[in-house]
Amino acid sequence: MHIIYTHTNADFDAIASLLGAWHLYPEAVPVLPPTLNRNVRDFVTLYESKLPFVRHTDLGREPVEQLTLVDTQQIPRLKTLKGQFKLQVIDHHELHQTLPPEAKISLSNTGANVTVLIEKICELALTLTPLEATLMLLGIYEDTGSFTYGSTTSRDLKAAAWLLADGHAHLDVVRDYLNYAMSDEQKLLFDQLVENLETLELYGHTIVISTASVDHYVEEISVLASRLRDLYQPDGLFILVDMTDHIQMVARSVNDAINVAEIAEFFGGGGHPRASAALIKSGRLVDVTEKLARLLRLEVKPALTIGQIMSKGARTLAPTDTVQHASQMMDRYGHEGFPVVDQTTQEVVGILSRREVDKALRHRLEGAAISQFMTKGRFQATPVDSVDTVQKLMTEAKIGQVPVINPDSGQIIGIVTRTDLINLWQLKNSHRAAHFSLASQLATSLAADLFDLVCEAGEIAANQGDSLYIVGGFVRDLLLTMLEDSPKAKAKASPRFDLDLVVEGDAIALAEVLCDRHGGRVRSHRRFGTAKWIPPEPLPFVYDRTGKQIYLASLDFVTARSEFYRHPSALPEVEQSSIRQDLHRRDFTINTLALRLSPHHFGELLDFYGGRNDLEARLIRVLHSLSFVEDPTRMLRAARIMARLEFELEERTAELLDNALDLLDRVSGERINRELELIFRERQPALALQQLDRLGILAVIHHGLMVDDLLLAALDKLQTGLGDTPWRDTAPEPVHYLGLMSFWLAKDELDHFMERLNLRTHQRTTLKQVYKIKRSVVKIAAADQASRLCHLLDGTSSDARLIAWLALGDVAACQHLARYEADLKDVAPLIDGNYLKEEFQLRPGPIFKTIIDALRDARVDGTVTTLADERALVEQIVADHS
Repeated sequence: MHIIYTHTNADFDAIASLLGAWHLYPEAVPVLPPTLNRNVRDFVTLYESKLPFVRHTDLGREPVEQLTLVDTQQIPRLKTLKGQFKLQVIDHHELHQTLPPEAKISLSNTGANVTVLIEKICELALTLTPLEATLMLLGIYEDTGSFTYGSTTSRDLKAAAWLLADGHAHLDVVRDYLNYAMSDEQKLLFDQLVENLETLELYGHTIVISTASVDHYVEEISVLASRLRDLYQPDGLFILVDMTDHIQMVARSVNDAINVAEIAEFFGGGGHPRASAALIKSGRLVDVTEKLARLLRLEVKPALTIGQIMSKGARTLAPTDTVQHASQMMDRYGHEGFPVVDQTTQEVVGILSRREVDKALRHRLEGAAISQFMTKGRFQATPVDSVDTVQKLMTEAKIGQVPVINPDSGQIIGIVTRTDLINLWQLKNSHRAAHFSLASQLATSLAADLFDLVCEAGEIAANQGDSLYIVGGFVRDLLLTMLEDSPKAKAKASPRFDLDLVVEGDAIALAEVLCDRHGGRVRSHRRFGTAKWIPPEPLPFVYDRTGKQIYLASLDFVTARSEFYRHPSALPEVEQSSIRQDLHRRDFTINTLALRLSPHHFGELLDFYGGRNDLEARLIRVLHSLSFVEDPTRMLRAARIMARLEFELEERTAELLDNALDLLDRVSGERINRELELIFRERQPALALQQLDRLGILAVIHHGLMVDDLLLAALDKLQTGLGDTPWRDTAPEPVHYLGLMSFWLAKDELDHFMERLNLRTHQRTTLKQVYKIKRSVVKIAAADQASRLCHLLDGTSSDARLIAWLALGDVAACQHLARYEADLKDVAPLIDGNYLKEEFQLRPGPIFKTIIDALRDARVDGTVTTLADERALVEQIVADHS
C-alpha cells in the first residue's frame, strides 16, 4: 500500500498538499492526521464525501510499501508502518530531519507547499473539481498570509491564478475559512464593537450592526469586520466607527440578498455586493445608525431558504433494511446517503452514508440491519429554514444529507445535500440567481394565447403543490438567441417547434385540469407519468423563419423522472424524481437548462450543471464520465448539435467519446438509424456527417463509410441543386442520405450496412435498386436507344434513380437517368391486356408480356405513335407467333 501523509494539527496547506499528491499518485491513499486545525476540520467535515481523504482510523492492516510525506519531514507513528518502505518527501521547509539515505527528497522555497504540487498538476494537464481547486487555493492563501508574507514567491501567485482560471476555485469560500490576527489597538476597538453589537432579524437574515467611538484614527477596520463576521456568522454585518471627524462604515455580506454596495452608496461609499465601505463626514453616530436600520428594511431581499434549493421528493430507507440493499440503492441512484425513516411513525430516525455502508461491507456484514450503522438522530429541516441552519447541522452532526419535512404533516417532502451547498458557491457564476429571468424573452417568443396558457398551467401546478418547467432544447435556443444577438446566431438557434413541459409532481392531474377548463381530451400513461392534452383546436405556437404561424396539436406533460441503466447501452429504467434528477439524466449540459413557470418564480432560469457557461463558451459537455457508456447514441447527438450550433466538444468530453466508440457496436440498428434520421432532417446534414466522420463514429457504424468530396458534392446537390432537374419537386428524405452514404460500398458491404442499421423494407429495396443502377452504369451511359435505357431502369424507383444521378460522375449516365425520369418512365402503350382480350380475342399468357413489352419499346423509340400503329404491330407479333 502507498499512503500519503502530513503533519498533525494540519492546516490548509497540509491537506491541500495531500490532495495534490493524490492527483499525482492516484493509486495512493491520502490519510488525514489525527488532529486538524479548527477551520480545516470544519471544511473537511462539510465536504468530506467529495474529497478522497481517508481518516487514519479507517486504514486497514495492509502493510505500507511506500510513504509520501507532504508539508512535513516527520515520519508518523502508524501501525501499518512496519518493516521496509520507500520514502518520498515533498516539503517547502529547510531540511531539519535525519531521513534515510535512500529517501527521495524534494524541497522547494515556495510560500506554500501545495504550489509545487499544483505546478506538477499543470504540467501533466490534470483537471481539478472546483472544490479541489478551492481547497488548494486555501492552502496558498493561508500559508502566504494572502500573499503578504515575505516567503511568498511568484510561483505561489501563478499557482493561485491557475486555480482561479482553470480550476474555477471560489474566493468566497477561501475568505470564509481564513483567520486574521489583530493588533492591540484593534483588539481594544474590537471589544467595544462586541459590547455595542445589536442583532436585527430581517426577512430570514441575521444582520449585525455594531458601533464604536474612538478619539483617533484606527487602521484596518475591515479586519475587525472579518473577525466579527467569523465570531457571530451573521448574513450581513455593518460596523460604524466614529473617529471624531468622520464615521467609517465597513459592511460585509454572505449573499446577494444583502447588497452592501448599494447600501454603502447611500452614504457616499461603494464597493462590491459582498464587501463595501463608506466614509461619512457629517452626522451623529446615533442618527447614522438609525438611518442604516431604516435603509436595510427597504433594501434587503428575502433570504435564500431550504425550500429554494432542495430537491423535491426523497428516497428513504427503513431501519430494518439490510446493508446490501442500502448499497444497491446507492449504486442505483448515485446518492451518498439516505434518510432512515421509521415505518410505523414515519419519523426520521437517522442518516445512513456511503462511508458507513462501505465500512460494513468491508466487514462482510451485508446482511445486517442498517440501524446498527446509521448516524442516529432526528436530522431534519423545514422549507423555510435558512441555508446556514442546514449547513451548521451538517457540520455538527457530520452528515451529508438533511431531509426536509412539511412542518404541518411531518412528511418528508425533499432533501438537501452537500452538493446543493457546493452548488451555492456557483450561484452567481452559473446564473442560477433568482434575479436572472427569461420571462420577457418567453413572452415574446410564444404566441400570446400559448403564453397565457403556459402561465395558467404554472398556476394550476402551484395550486396542486407541484412545479412546472419548460426544459431542454427550447430553453437552450431561447437563451442562445439572447446571448448571441445576431441574425446568424438567431438562424442557428431558431426556436424548436415543440415544448418539453416537465412537472415536478403529477403531470396527469395537471393535464386533466387543463382539459376540464378548456375542453379537448387527455391521453395518459400512468406507468410513465405522461399526459398528452389535445385541445379542441390547435394552439398557435411561434412563427417560423418565413413568417408562417406554427401550430401545436397538443401539449405534452411529463412527470420529472430519473433513469437507471443496468448495463452499458441498455434502455433506461425510469422512476419519478425531482427536476434536478430529471435534468441530470439528459445528454449535455446545454440541454439541462429549465425555466420555472410557477407564478412567484415565473421565467427563472435553472442551471444546475453549468449549461449557460457552456453556451457562452460554445462547448458540448456531458454531465458525467459514464454518459456515453450509459447511452452511446449520445455520440451521434453530439455531432448533430455541434453541426447545428457550430459548437465544439469540451476536451474531456471528446476523450470520453473516443474511449466509448466501441460501445456503439452494442446499440441496435433501429436506434442508430433513428439518430441518423434526425441528422438527415437538420438544415445542414452534411456538416453533421462530417462531424460523425471526424469523430470516428461513421467508421464504427460501418468500416466502409466516410465523408469525402464526392459525397459532399452529392449532398450539396441534394440540398440545393434539384431546381432544374426532373426531381425538382422531391424533398430530401433519409433514404437519399443513406443511399449516398453507402453508394460506393461493395455488394457484401451494402448487405452488412443494411443489416447493421436494420433498415426498413422500402429503404432496403431502394438501396438494392441503387446498387443495380451502379452496376449497370456503363450500359446506361452507352444506351443508344430509349428502349434499351428503359430495359435497364424499369423497375427502379425515382428515389433510387435520384441517388444514382447525385452520386455518379459519369455525364452520359446522368443525362440518361434524367432523360428517363423526365420523358420515359411514364410512357405506356395505348393497348393493354383488356384490349388484347376484347379486340384480338387473345387468351392471357406469355404472349401478352411479349406484346406489351414490344409496344412499350416501340412507343419510347418513336416507331409507333398512334393506335393504328400499335394494332399493326400487334397483328405482326401474333402472326409471327402463329
